[in-house]
Amino acid sequence: MRHLALSAAIAVTLAAAPFAQAAPDQQQAVDEALNVVREIHNGGNDIAAKARELIRRSRAVLIVPELVKAGFIFGAQGGTGVLLARDGKRNWSDPAFYDLGAGSFGFQIGVEVSKVVLIIMSDKALNAVMENKVKLGAEAGLAVATLGAGAEASTTTNAGADIYVIAEAKGLFGGVAIEGGVMSPRHEWDAAYYGRDVSARDIVIRRSVSNPGAAALRRALREI
Repeated sequence: MRHLALSAAIAVTLAAAPFAQAAPDQQQAVDEALNVVREIHNGGNDIAAKARELIRRSRAVLIVPELVKAGFIFGAQGGTGVLLARDGKRNWSDPAFYDLGAGSFGFQIGVEVSKVVLIIMSDKALNAVMENKVKLGAEAGLAVATLGAGAEASTTTNAGADIYVIAEAKGLFGGVAIEGGVMSPRHEWDAAYYGRDVSARDIVIRRSVSNPGAAALRRALREI
């Protein structure tokens, strides 16, 4: 009996091993997103307070823990984030993984890492994000408003925006220009995290998959 039990335990371990080993990068992204949400939750300034207010009314959020921007004359920025959607009962979905990239032009020397949260306020904006690839801004018919260092924190002049951008920027750039940024799903990361091929819509709308590693992130968003 002891031999059978040991054999069964080994079989279970081997079956689970590919999934457990497949998603360390994905889980790190989820954990880093959790840290960003905690910073917003505990933040004492006006921007953090406005972010909390917007998230409570939001349809979804895209959290990019590190948006790396580097350049000399020409600049490029990009990072991987997690998208979660909220239902009518304030329950958050599991995360789908997205790349966020944008380009810029100007006199730029240096490297900057920013924490960026896109707070998605409308079904129209969420549905646009659900497309295979979307360019933020007027081209996609989306109104994007930036809240952050050097930006107006009040929604009085930006009322009705489809997406609000909260950015924590350091270094020589003094802000993050998201207008014109391109969002695209990382299907291979979704497959690694959930153990099978799924779309972003399967994850955040249909909620057909789940990973316990995202439970703390979902709970932190609910507690904002």
